[in-house]
Amino acid sequence: QVQVAESGGGLVQAGGSLRLSCAAFGGTFSRYAMGWFRQAPGKEREFVAAISWTGGSTNYADSVKGRFTISRDSAKNTVHLQMNSLKPEDTAVYYCAAKNTIAAVTTRFEYDHWGQGTQVTVSS
Repeated sequence: QVQVAESGGGLVQAGGSLRLSCAAFGGTFSRYAMGWFRQAPGKEREFVAAISWTGGSTNYADSVKGRFTISRDSAKNTVHLQMNSLKPEDTAVYYCAAKNTIAAVTTRFEYDHWGQGTQVTVSS
């Protein structure tokens, strides 16, 4: 069973950038699609970005298209989320998730393995 752990969150001013990382352990990383989700206080956890197990396909929420980029480094069993042009509404706890499937799944309930989350705060 794969386990995942996020890192890279923090406090940044609006317009700034952050790079989140998600390290995977204990499974065959190349057989897992990976996703990023986020949850703001009082709101449901929502999809942000996903990448297929080959890295050849990606999906993004409309709210982050053109600003966020998901990528994977198979040599390091790591997925990254590069976040540019950050806005205060991007403030949330960001979670990494893994699913033993090919496609870049966007549905939260399909993911089997979740990290503990990392806080991202964007000040105005």
